[in-house]
Formats: sequence, structure tokens, C-alpha cells
Amino acid sequence: MSSESNQLLEVKDATLFDRIFRDSEGNIVIAQPPNLPVLAGVAAAIVQSLLPSGQLQMAAELFAFGALFTWAWQELFDGVNYFRRTLGLIGLAALMTLGLHSLSM
Repeated sequence: MSSESNQLLEVKDATLFDRIFRDSEGNIVIAQPPNLPVLAGVAAAIVQSLLPSGQLQMAAELFAFGALFTWAWQELFDGVNYFRRTLGLIGLAALMTLGLHSLSM
């Protein structure tokens, strides 16, 4: 019993690197396969850039914004580590900046 309690008391202090880049299982996670919102957002952005100006182009632009916003929001609040959460914050800020810039044009 004593050895079990000693093992439980041994807590490894996580370094800054561990907190930023490791997930809850100890794996280093910087890149991972794209999820559905990223794939849909990039595909819609490509389609939007190929379409002539009009309602269909505007719909593709809104869909791309919504999908990429969803991805950024999920990363910000459900990212596996601080790096992924920061990536979501940067993505969200970029989307808001681009969205506000397109409104002012």
C-alpha cells in the first residue's frame, strides 16, 4: 500500500514544452489530419474563388467562412494542447479580420 501511495504522490512537473505541445496522453501533437470543417471550408473557398460574382459565389463564401469559423472555434475550446488552441485563436482572429475587411469594401 505504501508503494502505491508513493507512486500516486510522484507528480512529474510538466515543462512549458509539454504544456504547449503534448496532449493528455503525452503525445506531441502539432499537426493532425484535417477534420470535416477544414476540408469543407477549404473546398468552399476554392469553389468561391472560381465562381463569377453573384449569389452562388456569395453562398460559397458564406459557407467557407462558416466552416472555417467552426473549425477555429472547436480548436480554441476543444484543442488537445495549447498550441492547437492558439492556432484556433489565430484562425478565429484572421477570419474576423478578413470578414470585417470585406464588409468595409
